[in-house]
Amino acid sequence: MTGDEKKQLLQFLDLASDFLGTGYRGEREEYHIDDDRPRDVAGSDSLEAIAEEVRACQACKLCQGRHQAVPGEGVSQPLVMVIGEGPGADEDSTGRPFVGRAGQLLDKMLAAINLDRNTNCFIANVVKCRPPNNRDPEQDEIAACAPFLQRQLALLKPRAILTVGRVPTQALLGTAEGISRLRGRFFEYQGIHLLPTYHPSALLRDEGLKRPAWEDLKQLRAFLNSPDNNSPGNNSGNIGGVGSNRGALSAENTKPSEEQN
Repeated sequence: MTGDEKKQLLQFLDLASDFLGTGYRGEREEYHIDDDRPRDVAGSDSLEAIAEEVRACQACKLCQGRHQAVPGEGVSQPLVMVIGEGPGADEDSTGRPFVGRAGQLLDKMLAAINLDRNTNCFIANVVKCRPPNNRDPEQDEIAACAPFLQRQLALLKPRAILTVGRVPTQALLGTAEGISRLRGRFFEYQGIHLLPTYHPSALLRDEGLKRPAWEDLKQLRAFLNSPDNNSPGNNSGNIGGVGSNRGALSAENTKPSEEQN
């Protein structure tokens, strides 16, 4: 809507208010209204601004039970953006993503291919507040958080997205297909290459999933290192060898974190 259109609408509402009130036209100051403009992400948005909005957000019922919202964590120009489902108990208490047992395994998985949240990754979830009892986030909750995730993607411009688990993969790809069928294949999401894999908590529950997850990670590493990689993102760089850290996925069998699957 243009500024003039807004001004005309306000003047009409003022006239209606005067008519219904005193019956006489009242005097008012001149309106000065700007046109609607799309958000200039590069010029006005920031990860810090998004994080502050996330912490104050009350757009869905998840805000009622949270201790801390979890906006995300990592570098501002990542090679890879890792997207999970939602915070668990440890994340809800700290405000940081993937810090429980599943998060510790995720860090080892990323380190196996020379990725790290402190140097070349950004980690976030499709919902920023913990669902009660770690249930799956509902569609309205995912929709309420979607603008935050979209703004983060617009700022970060990763070369690849790694979705961990069924919920974030289905949410971003708009499919009901299971993670076992989706994993290990590259998809395109808003011009960015997206690779689904298993959630690390699933690997803690089922040792047999570690080998296919490792194959997924090697595929991601090969993609990032390929000289023919024409990913639309603005970040580049070789992430180094894989073989020396292969043991990172052979973590001891412990109880899964409450980070969402």
